Order: sequence, then C-alpha cells, then structure tokens
Amino acid sequence: MIGILRAAILGFALLSVVYVLVSIYSRSVRREKLEKKFDAGGIEGDRDAYIEAGMQAYQKGLRHRLLWLVYIIPAMVVSATVYFVNYQ
Repeated sequence: MIGILRAAILGFALLSVVYVLVSIYSRSVRREKLEKKFDAGGIEGDRDAYIEAGMQAYQKGLRHRLLWLVYIIPAMVVSATVYFVNYQ
C-alpha cells in the first residue's frame, strides 16, 4: 500500500513538472504569435497593451484549459491498465 502511495506522489510530481513546462511553452508561443501579429501592422494602439490583452484572453480560452489533460489522461491510462490487468 505504501508503494502505491509513493508511486502516486512521484507520478503527481512528475506530471506537475510536465504541466509547468508545457504551460510555459504554450504561453511563449501565444505571446510570440501576438507579437508577430502586431508587428505585421494594421493594429492601432500600444504594443504592450495589445499583447497583455491577448494573453488575458488566452488565460480564459479553451487551449489553456486543455493543458489540464496532462494530469487527466495519464491517470486514466494507469487506472485502465490496473483495471484490465487485475480484473480481466
């Protein structure tokens, strides 16, 4: 029982590291797209304000929420594997 708990804690820690890295990467890609779009022209106003507004919209968007699948999918795969190995 202790081994399962230890493995679960280790798995959660590793998934947390993956989540943080993917989140940082995703935010940087989104920021870069916003910067390129502003630099291409046709957008009035302050560059920093435009990028900040775009990043706030990103925080509320679906793509940011999908990052939680980093936790959900591996947990479901491990649960399904344990179920099928033990009960089938």
